[in-house]
Amino acid sequence: MPLPDTMFCAQQIHIPPELPDILKQFTKAAIRTQPADVLQWSAGYFSALSRGDPLPVKDRLEMPVATQKTDTGLSQGLLKVLHKQCSHKQYVELNDLEQKWKNLCLPIEKFKALLQLDPCGGSMEWIKFLALGCSMLGGSLNSAMKHLCEILTSDPEGGPARIPFETFCYVYEYLAGLDPDIPPADTEAYLATLKEKVESRKNDLIGVSDFFSAKRNI
Repeated sequence: MPLPDTMFCAQQIHIPPELPDILKQFTKAAIRTQPADVLQWSAGYFSALSRGDPLPVKDRLEMPVATQKTDTGLSQGLLKVLHKQCSHKQYVELNDLEQKWKNLCLPIEKFKALLQLDPCGGSMEWIKFLALGCSMLGGSLNSAMKHLCEILTSDPEGGPARIPFETFCYVYEYLAGLDPDIPPADTEAYLATLKEKVESRKNDLIGVSDFFSAKRNI
């Protein structure tokens, strides 16, 4: 026999007390991140939230920029999100990284194209993937390093964007080594010039203005 219609009143409906805040934070995150596919991004958001992982959320709303040769959908803000999600490991599994990429609504063909720059097995050193992503943003080695410094720095936004010189050298040598038009001798000379500048200040940090000025001087 058919079940009787169930009548509900306000007193019978239980709303979890944490639900309004969860929905409020989710809405604010969606506005900041502006995902191309809200459903795909939402699945990644709540999956990360349930596991206690870093959320796929930008720090702030990004204005569109036209620095890329082709529209990859990638931005410095999205790379920074990936960095928050992946930087706790030296190596990342590409299957997991691909899912995080999809959750940010980035084209999967761009992910595969990025990996073709330095083919590897089932995992990759995170800092190298980040470097390749930065190179996809700018189109030049200097622009890639600028993006990298601004993502990795602990300086406030708009500051000198300093990072450890050792990290800078590691990434610069990696990206320069992938470009057949950059002789190894030029890379060595450039980094030697930078090292003198860093040592003269008696610290191991290098900022964006440092390496751009050194590039002009050699």
